Formats: sequence, C-alpha cells, structure tokens
Amino acid sequence: MKLTGRAWKFGDGISTDHIAPGRLFHLRSNLPELAKHVLEDARPEFASEVREGDFVVGGRNFGQGSSREHAPVIIKLAGVSAVIAKSFARIFFRNCINVGLPAIILDTDEIEEGDDLEVDLSAGRLVDKTTAKEFTFSPLPPAMAAIVGDGAGRRTGGQTSSPGKNRFTIAGPRSFIGRFGPGEPDGVDVGEHVT
Repeated sequence: MKLTGRAWKFGDGISTDHIAPGRLFHLRSNLPELAKHVLEDARPEFASEVREGDFVVGGRNFGQGSSREHAPVIIKLAGVSAVIAKSFARIFFRNCINVGLPAIILDTDEIEEGDDLEVDLSAGRLVDKTTAKEFTFSPLPPAMAAIVGDGAGRRTGGQTSSPGKNRFTIAGPRSFIGRFGPGEPDGVDVGEHVT
C-alpha cells in the first residue's frame, strides 16, 4: 500500500494531551468535533490546514502520556494517512495499529516541514519527493499489517446504531504488545524490530 502527502513536522515528546487536549474531554463522545482540535496545543493551525493524506512527522516518544485511545482516532479523522516518528510511546503505538493508522518508526531528522512524501508500507520505504532522499523502515509484521489494512481508508469506522452519534469502531479484537526500545522506557524506538 502506497501513501502520499506532505509532512507536518513536530518535535520530541508530543503527548496525548497535545493531540487531544484534556480541556476538551467533554468532546470525547463526539470524535469528529474533537478532531477539529487535533494537535492544536502543539500547532494551532494544524487541524484547519491539514489535508487528506498528509503525514504527522514526530521526534522521540510520540504519543507519550495517558492512554487516551481517542488520540490516534482523531489524527485519522483529520485525514492523516500515517504517523512517522523516531519512537512511539508503547500504548499510543498499539492504539494506532488498532484503529488502522500506520505508525512508522524512522529517523525523521532529514524530513522537513512541508516535504512531499511517498510511503510504501509493504516495502518499508519512504521517499521524500522534495529532496529525492529515500529511507527504509521495518515493515509491520503480517498480523499488524492486517489490522492496519482492516482500518485503512476508513476515517470514521463502522456504523452506529444510534443516529446522530459519532463513534469509531476499533479494527477488531486483535492486539499487539510492543517491545521496549533502547532509551525509551515505555516505547518502541528507531531500529527496533517490532514483533
């Protein structure tokens, strides 16, 4: 599966509170409305300017903090095709996979704000079309790739039995237990093979 879009660059330590601000906790039952505020505490313009297919590009320990399951959901609802970071908080990484949002572990130092990217999830290759640089990453193991594939292309998940309610359906009962990365007490890191 190939994904294309532009890079939105974030630094190290982006927390789930940056992604889904705690002051908006009352919106957790209305995820499309909460998605209008995704990452606004890190980049106030992000939610209004992100385009379908764009990438969130982070540094170390992306998604740290609480286990807010709606954080990756609202990133996906905003139209982001994947999150690329040097490392992820373990729970955030697992939640991304569970909702069908690819989480790619890659050294992001050479990717710049606004670069046009093409990601081949199956081949484990990222091409920065702006700079013509190519990067490789470990493709997801087959079971995790199947979970992402189950959720790929679905921004709002399954139907709800209550008209007017906005719900997101997790992509099945499968789960993933990550390994700890070097220097990351609660996450997965660049160079780690996730099994």
